[in-house]
Amino acid sequence: MAKFDQRGQKVTNQINAESVGVVNFGAVQNKAELVAELRKLLSEVNKATQAGIIKEEIAVDVESYIKKAVIEAENLEPEKKSILNHLEGAKKLLDSITSATGLVTALMQASKIVAGLLQ
Repeated sequence: MAKFDQRGQKVTNQINAESVGVVNFGAVQNKAELVAELRKLLSEVNKATQAGIIKEEIAVDVESYIKKAVIEAENLEPEKKSILNHLEGAKKLLDSITSATGLVTALMQASKIVAGLLQ
């Protein structure tokens, strides 16, 4: 799991999903666990929005991308490319939000798992 040296940063609110221990894509072994972790990630996005870290209009789009990834992952034969595109869309929206680096890292980890797990 990636760790970031954040010394000297002046951030008022920050969400680091991987440090909370809530979202753990590293432990994902199958499609059901992937879906469960994506749902946890949705919860973390919601918490970050409530904390004012993510603007509501951005959060709506991020949540939509992640929900679409969940729906696709739940299919009997999920399309890996579709899931990866949805995760990338969510990541791009969060990339410019410095205090959401943990969510971005979690999305990158999810993409790696999807790439290796699904055919």
